Amino acid sequence: MSNKVTIQDIADALGVSRNTVSKAINNAGGLADTTREKILQKAIEMGYKQFSYVNALVSPTPSALPSEPVEYKGEIALLTTVFLTQSHFASTMLDKFQCEISNLGFTMNTHRVTAENLRALTLPLTFRRDQVKAVVCIEVFDRPYAEMLCGLEIPVLFVDGPIKKDGVSLPADQLYMDNTTEITRFVNDMLAAGQRRIGFVGDYYRCQSFYERYAAFRLAMLMADVPVEERFCLRHDHVDEFIEELGTLEELPDLFICVNDFVADDLIRGLFSIGKSVPQDVRVLGFDDSPESRVMRPTLSTIHIHTQVMAVDALQLIISRMREPSLDFRVVHTQTDLVLRESTRI
Repeated sequence: MSNKVTIQDIADALGVSRNTVSKAINNAGGLADTTREKILQKAIEMGYKQFSYVNALVSPTPSALPSEPVEYKGEIALLTTVFLTQSHFASTMLDKFQCEISNLGFTMNTHRVTAENLRALTLPLTFRRDQVKAVVCIEVFDRPYAEMLCGLEIPVLFVDGPIKKDGVSLPADQLYMDNTTEITRFVNDMLAAGQRRIGFVGDYYRCQSFYERYAAFRLAMLMADVPVEERFCLRHDHVDEFIEELGTLEELPDLFICVNDFVADDLIRGLFSIGKSVPQDVRVLGFDDSPESRVMRPTLSTIHIHTQVMAVDALQLIISRMREPSLDFRVVHTQTDLVLRESTRI
């Protein structure tokens, strides 16, 4: 008999529904933080999927901690070039990550990388080399700057990172969401449904994840022997640019795939501004499953990122790198799920 732990096993252990457990693990809305935390901790204890190795890395939950304070071990520095709002996929990931590293005795401080830092290849003034034990980079896509960070002789983890279109990877651990599987499946499903004119929207050279999504779209079309119409590939990320270029198209494709939900939102507003409707005139797919995607009109079909699982993966990558600096560098992709809503209804 298999000993594999299932969602139903966790639900039975806690006396809750299978749907509630699924929501907690997939970071879906509608659950209290205490309920979500209890379910995730039980998943860790029972060895569910990617959580199976966490017991070897993390301390117990706060309620189970001893009264003595945890020994301070140093800072894990978060470097970012942007302000991470609650809509950014990494915000919920970082909440979980910070909670777990604090149980291990680490603090996490955010350091904003400015345009001047990027130009001069310098660290933020708040960054203290004597305190920092590891670095986590989010929205750090400048290749020379990323290479400078890799030369600090400090463990570095990139959550997404600079584009690797030249085939050269950074000498650091890298964590991504799976950017290819669900896009490939979606393209094949749409082609089978007769939606053969498919376009792509967004700056796919901005970062590796955007590039992987674009490459998955083109490869799926190529393998299905369906030509890509280049006029339907719009490398823009601002609504004004969409409106201008959409106005030059004599016709629209059946479907646009966007690099993320926010580009999809801008695209839909641009389409509305020229008198086009979604999904009646053209269908739109986003990526991230942001909170906004669920309340947009129409609601947005998108691809869900398992941010809680990414937090656990980030923890494993950072802690194991600090313990074993000579490990081979790892590139990890976490599972994603296609979420179909009104914007792609046929």
